[in-house]
Amino acid sequence: MSVDLSVDLGKFQLKNPVVTASGTFGYGEEYHRFYDISRLGAVTVKGIRMTPSHGNPMPRVAEVTGGMLNAIGLQGPGVEKFLHDEHYMPFLRKTKAAVIVNIWGTSIAEYGQVAAALEAEKEGITAIEINISCPNVKAGGAAFGTDLGLAAQVVREVRRNTALPLITKLSPNVTSIADFARAVEAEGSDAVSLINTFTAMAIDIETRKFRIANRTGGLSGPAIKPIAVRMVYDVHHAVKIPVIGMGGICDGADAIEFLLAGASAVAVGTANFVDPYTPLKVIEFIEKYMERHGVSRVSDLVGGAGK
Repeated sequence: MSVDLSVDLGKFQLKNPVVTASGTFGYGEEYHRFYDISRLGAVTVKGIRMTPSHGNPMPRVAEVTGGMLNAIGLQGPGVEKFLHDEHYMPFLRKTKAAVIVNIWGTSIAEYGQVAAALEAEKEGITAIEINISCPNVKAGGAAFGTDLGLAAQVVREVRRNTALPLITKLSPNVTSIADFARAVEAEGSDAVSLINTFTAMAIDIETRKFRIANRTGGLSGPAIKPIAVRMVYDVHHAVKIPVIGMGGICDGADAIEFLLAGASAVAVGTANFVDPYTPLKVIEFIEKYMERHGVSRVSDLVGGAGK
């Protein structure tokens, strides 16, 4: 049986529904040594702001039960180096991979400036993902992602500065994530991605010290998957724009669960650190699942739970 894995996300299309989650795949270069990254639906790069960011002090990662904590602090090269250095966007253009550029800023104006810079040299860029949800940055991310008014303003400013498709990455650290989805949809976001990490903490009981220098970090991995599935379901029923689901996807069965909850595409994150081939294995599982269940188009699975 021939199956159609392509997905239509409104303003852009992908060859299959599996992308990588920002911050877990670098800028693609390291993973390209394992396999051709153009086989993925899209590569989502680490967060880009106007200027270089050195991130948080070490240690910045800790393994915990059911996942990991990270407080990397959005370390990155800045938009100019990203666009022109051979290890970043020029490299990605050569691979022919679909590229989603995750952006952030410490002010509304900075979000707009980054978007404008990408708009000016957008060859090879499939979409922009607006990170309003990162809980690890003291200035910017957490505040924008947990305030309805600020979230709307950020999307409005980015939309004003680019015609590229926009995905807004939502924070789970809110009372009603559906309200935030509606707010960014109203301001011109073409899709939403969710969820980002939960603010969490771990302490070493022998040293009595925090396990990461930032004290708190973002919890990701299998532990958050059931919550992520529920939030994807809620948002799917709250907005008309497509949803990219993520949060603890470790295998193909996890991905199918997100699709049935209402995600049009899925992102693999923490699992990349365990097995770099996970995204390819997820694609293969989805294809075989569709053949086994007589599903001709992957879009026919979206929102199918309970039907």
